Amino acid sequence: MTRNITRRGARLMAVLAAVLFAIHCSLSTAQAQGWPQNYGGVMLQGFYWDSYEDSQWSTLEKQADDLSGSFDLVWIPQSGNCGGKSMGYDDLYWFENYNSSFGTEAQLRQLIKTFKAKGIGTIADVVVNHRRNVSTWTDFPAETYNGVTYQLTYNDICADDEAARNGHQVGPNKDTGEGWDGMRDLDHKSENVQENVKAYLHFLLSDLGYTGFRYDMVKGYGAEYTKMYNEEAKPQYSVGECWDGTNTIRRWIDGTGKTSAAFDFQFRYTVRNAINKNDWSQLGKQNEGNWPLVSKDYEQGSYRQWAVTFVENHDTERRSNAAQDPITKDTLAANAYLLAMPGTPCVFLTHWQAYRQQIKAMIQARRLAGITNMSSYTNMRSNKDYYANVVKTGDENRLLVIVGNNTNGYVPSESDWQEVLSGYKYKYYLSKKLNTPFTDRAAGVFTEPFDVTLTAVTDQPEYKLVYTTDGSEPSAGNGTEAASGTKLHIDKTTTLTVALITAAGTTSVLRNTYTYEEPEQLPAADCTYREGEVCAFFEAPASWTKTVYCWAWTDAPSDNFTGGSWPGTGCELLGTADNGNLVWKWTWDGTKQNNSAATRPAKIIFSNNGTPQTADLSFTLGGYYNEKGLQRTITPTGINQIANRKSVNSKCFDLQGRRVVKPARPGVYISGGKKFVIR
Repeated sequence: MTRNITRRGARLMAVLAAVLFAIHCSLSTAQAQGWPQNYGGVMLQGFYWDSYEDSQWSTLEKQADDLSGSFDLVWIPQSGNCGGKSMGYDDLYWFENYNSSFGTEAQLRQLIKTFKAKGIGTIADVVVNHRRNVSTWTDFPAETYNGVTYQLTYNDICADDEAARNGHQVGPNKDTGEGWDGMRDLDHKSENVQENVKAYLHFLLSDLGYTGFRYDMVKGYGAEYTKMYNEEAKPQYSVGECWDGTNTIRRWIDGTGKTSAAFDFQFRYTVRNAINKNDWSQLGKQNEGNWPLVSKDYEQGSYRQWAVTFVENHDTERRSNAAQDPITKDTLAANAYLLAMPGTPCVFLTHWQAYRQQIKAMIQARRLAGITNMSSYTNMRSNKDYYANVVKTGDENRLLVIVGNNTNGYVPSESDWQEVLSGYKYKYYLSKKLNTPFTDRAAGVFTEPFDVTLTAVTDQPEYKLVYTTDGSEPSAGNGTEAASGTKLHIDKTTTLTVALITAAGTTSVLRNTYTYEEPEQLPAADCTYREGEVCAFFEAPASWTKTVYCWAWTDAPSDNFTGGSWPGTGCELLGTADNGNLVWKWTWDGTKQNNSAATRPAKIIFSNNGTPQTADLSFTLGGYYNEKGLQRTITPTGINQIANRKSVNSKCFDLQGRRVVKPARPGVYISGGKKFVIR
């Protein structure tokens, strides 16, 4: 049984643990470095707002093999329990309860372990600016870790917090940063707060196995405290959300003693401006008087090492319940620019889901070019129709990126550059001095056959392109010689190895394993329901790729049949319609928000896990809807007896969803929306 110890003893043990942990960390990291110099990795933000399904720990873990080929770091939601369904920004537990909206503690630990085995570091979302209370304004949970009980008190709340303005007793010190009334602002001058946070960070790193931190809302407390915490915990990676102008971000980085990187918000704003204004020259202009951290105008005293670039995140994306500031189109071109430029790129999960193969190929080109967070760039052309940059590592030109409405507007020298990728409003060229093979399809998992193009990126015409598909090493005597531009058809699991061969031997090798997985086969939808069941059906458009959610309510009396929290409740996937669209079913579970006398909703909305959504639709019992509204009404059925098999129409299915043209065996079948027994 774990026992509590005195505060003095707790401090002694905490100091001892910190010393031991510091010795452990010193083997790999001499000091808190914020972000490594000349780092060539790419990060994925593994969530978006309300991504409760896509960001489940088990769901992310299943993608480890595919992610590991492209991402070195994955930033996941704050993983502690928040007392209910939550994205994690109202954190409640720091040590004891890690059964969250994204899975159990066991699943979290397995995710981090699997990621680590695949070479992926997991970044924790650290929320220490504020904290949620248990039940009143000023109470916090008592939690025991390693025999020490940690608990914040009213004395750890800032003197100018909302709690004080509502008559509650709080601590003596004013906030060291910007205040926020959403929860209790923590007083980082408090020794108790510092002890709790330090222990919490050690727990994240040494116990759960995280690699580093993303600090939330760092303008809410002094930068010197992030410095204190990082020097204590020594994460390999640290990045702060300092949402402000460039000079404020630079001062914050300096204030942390450069123990932390920061998100390059101005980089994001220049991309947003270029796309939303349809003026690509905006990529080379300031945003409201601010240059991006990775800008060429910061050559002297460059902050590129500490710049984590991005084009969209969970706070800027389009959300149905808030006025956000999204990029309205051309997200593929935005990512092409992001992944070509200096800094450490952070790809947004929804962009990865929409353009996985293209983003994979971009990251492969970035790596072959050797682009790092310390690379520089030269603008070659800037106008409204397109923007072209040459990105360098050292003094060597490595990658040319062109984005815009007219990517053919800038034509580089054929003797210097080889086109390797092109798509909607973007092009990539690699320097021929790299002397490397390239494939426009990176390693990963696929469910449909595809063609991959082999390209020789070289300024030496005598170099030969040779490939194998059996995993063996290509050489002058092994493999198939191919001209640059050759397309290969891949329709099964294949390890494609491509090399440039010279008279002296092999110069460079590129190996990609393409793993084929059978696509999921869904049965035809069985749209049936029982007498007394309150339900509706929805045929989702092909563009809706997430779980369909239902929001159902009445205005008079005012009540909600789907939990009262948007987007409501998830629907059951039944199968596919004749046109291939997925068909979902919502069934009322019998609970209502206000417990009114209403027995069924009057209005209903279906959404793609929040957005997009249908209009407000009138509810019809057993209604079959699509995005245009009610299409037909399905009547409730029981089990019908059939004496004559000929009375079953040709669209007959067994209970596994398999189509049966002429049912011969006895059993239960579905025909015309009804279940029948054939004897």
